[in-house]
Parts: sequence; structure tokens; C-alpha cells
Amino acid sequence: MLNVAIIGAGAAGLMAACAAGESGNAAVTLFEKNSYCGKKIGITGKGRCNVTNTASVEEMLRFIPRGSKFLLSALHTFPPEELRRFFEDCGVPLKTERGGRVFPVSDKAADVASALTRKALSFPTVSLKKEAVLSVEGSEGAFRIRTPRSEYGFDRVLIATGGASYPATGSDGDGYLFAERLGHRIVPLRPSLIPLLTREKFPAECMGLSLKNTALRVETEGGKRVYEDFGEMLFCHFGVSGPMILSASAYLDFDREKQYRLYLDLKPALSEEELDKRILSDFSENINRDLVNAVSRLYPQKMIRPLLKSAGLDERKKVHLITRAERLRLVRLTKELSLTAVGFAPLEGAIITRGGVDLKEISPKTMESRLVKGLYFAGEVLDADALTGGFNLQIAFSTGYLAGKSISQEVL
Repeated sequence: MLNVAIIGAGAAGLMAACAAGESGNAAVTLFEKNSYCGKKIGITGKGRCNVTNTASVEEMLRFIPRGSKFLLSALHTFPPEELRRFFEDCGVPLKTERGGRVFPVSDKAADVASALTRKALSFPTVSLKKEAVLSVEGSEGAFRIRTPRSEYGFDRVLIATGGASYPATGSDGDGYLFAERLGHRIVPLRPSLIPLLTREKFPAECMGLSLKNTALRVETEGGKRVYEDFGEMLFCHFGVSGPMILSASAYLDFDREKQYRLYLDLKPALSEEELDKRILSDFSENINRDLVNAVSRLYPQKMIRPLLKSAGLDERKKVHLITRAERLRLVRLTKELSLTAVGFAPLEGAIITRGGVDLKEISPKTMESRLVKGLYFAGEVLDADALTGGFNLQIAFSTGYLAGKSISQEVL
């Protein structure tokens, strides 16, 4: 029986332990630095845990900007429908929400983490050591793992330590160091699914305001369109956030472009002509009122003053004195509010890490290293990431399952 070490008891590591434990062909030791397993799972989906998506594997590929081809084997080996069945069988009933997002019925991420931990540790061949791994050395059949307590020998090692975002959950980037010291190339780390910093003060003036049904277009300074979306966003003191913005961030590269232009259509359901008619209608009912009060039904209260200021309009000007040119300035700004994205928020706050272990050095059919036999990788430590919607957790579960299954099949 092989002695297998899994470093990291998160989504990928725990699922790998389940796959290996189910075979009964390997003695698995899970190493986890935190006091409990699945700590990062507990904060996903704002504490609700968007475990996966109802999309098919082929549909999922559209939501994976980096690594989609590499992930095909893993996703087909353990697809979304199998993952949903897994959690239902573990006593975690699921529900589907907008966009095919799948959540536990309880809306508690802790239920997902607890069920996955219980399942992994239910196998007699799987044990847990709550010890931080300090180093990994060696190769096939002769790996040495050192912790603050001791040094251990293993035949196989799976690195499933997560990325470098949310270091308080244990994802502090140590897996990249292990991989690099074992000879692997690390694609430079960048944040993804992260808020954007903007040059303008407009977001700060609207801080805390959440908008739904807003259209977004992102372009380079040269005018090349890189992303389009429709949905929800949030204004912050430093810039913009929210689901639509987080997804957009996955397509931006500030190493190549110093800045990007964000164009927001605040009223996408109306054409400029229709919006102008709507404003004229509101003006006719408020002909002697100040402009700031005449548009209160059209815009959220927190946005009115910043928007009028950006349009160069005097908020105290009486409506009957507003010229056609001034009115059209407001129309155009509403349909194309422009902001300048100048960077990402810090990596520590990213939902996912972009970059990681170079996929060219890993077998997509087994998750085993092409450089060091007996060494495996799974989860966010890989240079593969997706948009929001449950896709990143599906990647972690699928790659973890494939790695665990591949390791256990070695001794068949």
C-alpha cells in the first residue's frame, strides 16, 4: 500500500482524500495548518458556498479564461452532476439559483466544509495531521515532508495548498514555494475576481451603492473591447466591485495595459431617445423644482449629486432653465458613464489567484508532475482559474478527485 501525503485540506485536498480513500489502496495523510479543515470553503459565496454550476462541462469552458483545455479530463472525470450527487449523498441538499449557481439549501458554507471533512475522514485509510508543512523534498518513493513537529517519509505527494489570496485561511502561497523548489515553473501570480481601483472620485462619492441591471463594457486605451457584461456592481471608496466587475477583472492585465476604460450604461433598457423622453416627462412634472429633486425617480439618491456634477450641471438650477444641450449631456452620461481602471485591489483580497504551477509541466489526465514522478497538484495552486458562478470550486473538486483517483490506481 502506498503512503500518500496530501498537503492542504481544502476543497481539492479533501476531495482527493475521498477519491483515494474510496479505493482503499493508499494510506493517506492529510496535512492541514489550520485548526480545522476547509477553512476557505467556509467563506466562499459570502458564506453560502457556491459549490458548482448546473452548466455542462462544455458550457463551463466558456467561463474558464485560463486552463480550459487542460481541465477537460478532470471535468469529465468528475463533472458537475457527479459533484452535486456527491454532496446530496453526504447529507447536504442543494438548490439552484440565478445563473445556474448551486448552493446548499441551508445557505451555510460550513455545512459543505463539514460534510466534505467527515466524508474524507470516514475512510479507515485516511488520517489527519494538523501540522503546517515547512518543506517538501525528494522524488518517487522517497519524499520527505518536514513540519514543526517531525519529518515524515512518503511514496507520493499531492500539493493542494490553494493560492495566495485570503492568507488568513491558510492560502498563503506556500505551495508555490514547494513546487518551485521541486523544479516547477511558477507562472507569475496575479489577483483575479477582484475589485478594480479607479482614478475618478465618482465611486467614492457613491460608496456603498449597489446597482442591478447595469451594462458594462471594458476597453483598452486603444479602444480594443476586452469584456462586456450585464448585471450587478458596487461602488466602493477605492473604485468598483460586485459580481460583474469581479468577472471583468479576470480578463484584465495591468502588466500589458496601464489602464482600462470602463463604460457603464445605467439604463440599458432605454435607448438615448427613450431616456431623453423619460427625463422630459419628469421635467414637465417638476418644472419649477431644482434639478437635483426633479430626477429623484430616475436615479438612486446616492448617485444623483455625483452624476449631475460629472455632467457639469448645477444641481440647484431650476428645471425650466435647463437647456436641451444640458439635458442631453445627462442622457449621454447615463448611457455611458466612463471610469478609468488603474489597477487591482491587493492580491490578499482576491477571490482567486491567477497564475501558479505551469500547466505544461503537469499531466492533464492524472494531475501528476511531468518533471517529478510521484508528485501531484490540484486546485488553485495550478495556473487555471474561472469566473464567478461556482466554476472555481468545481475546478478544485474535479482536479482533486482526479489526482486522488490517479494516485490510488497506481497500485492496482
